[in-house]
Amino acid sequence: MDVVALVDFNAVALHGGFGPAARQTGRPKATLSRHVAELEQSLGVRLIERGARTLRLTEEGRALHERTRGLLSEIDDAGEALAARAPVPRGRLRVSAPIVFAHVMLPGIASRYARHYPQVELEIVAEDRVADPVQDGYDLVIRVNPDADELLVGRCVATDRRALVGPRGFKAEADAPTLPAVVLARMANEVWRIEDPDGGTRALTPEPVLRLSSLLMAREAVLQGAGAALLPGMLVEADVAAGRLELLGYEAGPPVELWALYSSRRLLSAKVRAFIDMLNADYDA
Repeated sequence: MDVVALVDFNAVALHGGFGPAARQTGRPKATLSRHVAELEQSLGVRLIERGARTLRLTEEGRALHERTRGLLSEIDDAGEALAARAPVPRGRLRVSAPIVFAHVMLPGIASRYARHYPQVELEIVAEDRVADPVQDGYDLVIRVNPDADELLVGRCVATDRRALVGPRGFKAEADAPTLPAVVLARMANEVWRIEDPDGGTRALTPEPVLRLSSLLMAREAVLQGAGAALLPGMLVEADVAAGRLELLGYEAGPPVELWALYSSRRLLSAKVRAFIDMLNADYDA
């Protein structure tokens, strides 16, 4: 049995189709399809029923997937164990990160990482969904205030506080209970508890002027004068320092934490360790 074809078949079975498997593995869809066809021909059975828009495993396909995916995982673990001992990071490194963190913090870190470790093929996916390292094929996932998970381990690489900002020259009345605001479309009506620069705390009810689906869009709307917004500090820090936005206060309460997490079932490889170390070094600096 061709092991490469078996690996590709399991990728298609795991991700539910040739297209999703190609996106997750980085392998051409045509190659995956050819390898699955070759595997079917060598075994003499149909493994996948292909429809116009759907794909499902046959009984034989399900049996093969269940019997072999554990073995392939053990092979991957053995490879990771060897890679963890390698003195020089190498191979492919896939990272999932929240959109704002990916856009603001990671371009510089990724560029330095690529220069320091040219034998690593680094891929960063910016997304706000909760990605699973094993199921989605990531070596590392970065999450905001993650819940405890015995299947994931890692470390806190950054902290941040949400900042209340307004357009240049924006003034909020000290006793006003409301203010015109740009809010996220997915957020229900809420009251913002804001810590003023003098240390006092007040409650503000945003009156939505705009509802937007993206924090990046909200920042741009505030820059254009639409109203105030409560945004990640790392997203607006440079704008406040340059005088493009007015800092009106910070959200009261503890800061949010960003954690770099990886599967507890795998040893920490050299490439992942180097990336986490670079995250810590950049933030500490």
